Amino acid sequence: MSGTDEFDLVVLGAGPTGENLADRARAGGLSVAIVERELVGGECSYWACMPSKALLRPPAALREAQRLPGARAAVTGGPDADAVLRRRDDFASLWRDDGQVAWLDSAGITLVRGHGRLDGERRVVVDLPGSGRRTLTARHAVAVCTGTGAALPDLPGIEHTGVWTSREGTSAPEAPGRLAVVGGGAVAVELATAWSALGSRVTLLVRGGALLPRLEPFAGRLVAEALRESGVELRFGVSVAGLARNNGVVLDLGEHGELRADEVLFATGRRPATDDLGLETVGLEPGDWIEVDDTGLAVGVTGGWLYAAGDVNHRALLTHQGKYQGRVFGAVIADRASGRGLDLLPWGRSVATADHAAVPHVVFTDPEVASVGPTLAEAAAAGRRVRAVDYRIGDVAGAALYADGYRGQARVVVDLDRETVVGATFVGSGVAELLHSATVAVAGEVPLDRLWHAVPAYPTISEVWLRLLEAYRG
Repeated sequence: MSGTDEFDLVVLGAGPTGENLADRARAGGLSVAIVERELVGGECSYWACMPSKALLRPPAALREAQRLPGARAAVTGGPDADAVLRRRDDFASLWRDDGQVAWLDSAGITLVRGHGRLDGERRVVVDLPGSGRRTLTARHAVAVCTGTGAALPDLPGIEHTGVWTSREGTSAPEAPGRLAVVGGGAVAVELATAWSALGSRVTLLVRGGALLPRLEPFAGRLVAEALRESGVELRFGVSVAGLARNNGVVLDLGEHGELRADEVLFATGRRPATDDLGLETVGLEPGDWIEVDDTGLAVGVTGGWLYAAGDVNHRALLTHQGKYQGRVFGAVIADRASGRGLDLLPWGRSVATADHAAVPHVVFTDPEVASVGPTLAEAAAAGRRVRAVDYRIGDVAGAALYADGYRGQARVVVDLDRETVVGATFVGSGVAELLHSATVAVAGEVPLDRLWHAVPAYPTISEVWLRLLEAYRG
């Protein structure tokens, strides 16, 4: 470790957001220390994005083969659950962070292991592993990149039942015989998909009346159809009133009776990891989200030194958006420290404009759901004059070649005053790779007249863009 405890920048949290922010600040000429109490690489690397997608991909590849004559005959069984779990373990680096620590070293970033807390302006106190304490002073800035943790409901018996959260749901050593999943969002449907494919009998309990309620309504409907076809039992309008561990887990569903399972996974939202972060020493409320402006500066903290990036600021709870914020805010910190001017216009290098206008999101179910920008309802509620243009992806030649009986739906939301695409949603096999084209169209505010000249290759699924434009023109 460095011989000094004074750095230009101190970063709390060495997940993808903190790593990117530290890297951009270091590239801008600053000395940087990063504090991490768990594994360098954070939630995404070990308990979220990477292990969950490693669980989902092999069953998805099998299902795709089963939809193709000529390949179908070669598929003689289901996925090898043990092999899938071993591959998952490899993608989680066996829950060791040696590789990511080596990257920090190569980037010239000092790692301090331990639990860091703010201790007034530009000071961080770190409780070191085992014992001891180290105080870090920042010449210019402290950046909070501590992310979120699973939010569990306050239910009778939950503290003593040993329930799963997303962490156990992505790292379990074997598939439970019966798994109850509580929730209807992306984590719930992805993990229901994964464990059902690996042999669990899954029941999905949804308090509301639809899956993926923040996306276009057809996305949740198509995912629900596929989950049922795969053997997942869906129960809508059901809430858990309490639970207990008794030869498995017994869930009290109130007027809907009870449900018995071997394990229960709660995917019921996230909370900011700010409970024990010393926020009270800088005038903020422990346990709250940290509100920031578009340059990452914390609102309500004087002096212009405290930043927050990633999930902890509640702008867009997605790994790639946290990394994006890290890149933008890290450069801002370096520019301010060196007296360089900022570019504060929308889409300028010094502001995270995409957090408001072009957030891409993929749900890796079968079918996949890929979206960017607002839904039709959100755009209309924001006062825009908009129109939805829809097209069945299965009617595109590339989709028909991709799989027999391809089912999918595409929608773009068009701003009628500017004639640009402000939102897009694709549902279907393989559509995650369509998303970046939509993100470029939204972030670039590309006029529809110019998109007409962006010719999709034939025969690919991306030809759906041409069909959407034709449908808009009439």
